[in-house]
Amino acid sequence: MKIIKPRVGMFLKTLSLTMLCSASISAMADYPERPIKMIVAYGAGGGTDIAARTLAPYIEKYMGENVSIVIENKPGAGGEIGFTQLANSSPDGYTIGFVNTPNLITIPIQRKARYSLADFTPIGNVVDDPGAFSVSINSPIKSLGDLVSYANKNPGKLTYGTTGIGGDDHLAALAFEKQTNIKMKHIPFKGSADVRTAALGEHIDLANMNMSEAIADGQEGNLLILGQMGESRWSEAPNVPTFMEQGYDVVSGSMRGLAAPAGLPSDIQKRLEKALEQAVSDPEFVAKAKEQNLPLSYMNSNDFGATLQRLHDTYNAIWTAEPWIKG
Repeated sequence: MKIIKPRVGMFLKTLSLTMLCSASISAMADYPERPIKMIVAYGAGGGTDIAARTLAPYIEKYMGENVSIVIENKPGAGGEIGFTQLANSSPDGYTIGFVNTPNLITIPIQRKARYSLADFTPIGNVVDDPGAFSVSINSPIKSLGDLVSYANKNPGKLTYGTTGIGGDDHLAALAFEKQTNIKMKHIPFKGSADVRTAALGEHIDLANMNMSEAIADGQEGNLLILGQMGESRWSEAPNVPTFMEQGYDVVSGSMRGLAAPAGLPSDIQKRLEKALEQAVSDPEFVAKAKEQNLPLSYMNSNDFGATLQRLHDTYNAIWTAEPWIKG
């Protein structure tokens, strides 16, 4: 009679794998067991920081009892410092980031950065603040058509202000110039407040700011908003036509959403995504966002990821054709 000896090594290996999987499943079920860190790649008190701090309590609310999110500001290098820290963090769900376009995408295009778009797991988008062209209410330019006509007659003389080289406003202007075959003179400023002041004082012909930055002056009659760069009209500015409606294929703005390091387990990604979706739908959060002139535009993880990739391809093509940083 043949005696079959038990394969002890294989048995122990199987037992170990079973215990490991069980422990992993248990850990997933208990997530989160400690505070979640949200990295903001810009300074405290800025628009991005304020939006992140407004949103965080509502994500906590829908993640469950005793969940806390701690904001950690990591400003510098146009966002590269914070984005790099996020990319290099452990993909365990305890470090997420409030990320911005176009900087998240354009930094690795325009210089050798310590991260790439592939280093992130998208969770969802929250805000899509479309760009806008605005002029002084006293300007003879009353439409995008007038703008193109003036620029054609005065090549290189029409001045436009932005918040700096390589930002969404500057890149949108380059795309508009290329599409309409005009040439304008770029005047970069330190921030949107400076652009606004220059436009109101008629020191520049055109202000290129986001809608949230132009809407108040537009409503008060200080600036005329020639067009907004969203795919559709923002609900808070229903009377401002889009560039697309006026025959110009320019869609641009600054998106702000949540991302995590690449490799985030799908269960954790789905839980964060669900909490985010519920947070941006919360009536109290919607009311606070309206007070801050935040154009809410929720996207799930798949749509957000696809949009980021499409933006990458667009900005990369612009850079290849004409780098926005010379030398």
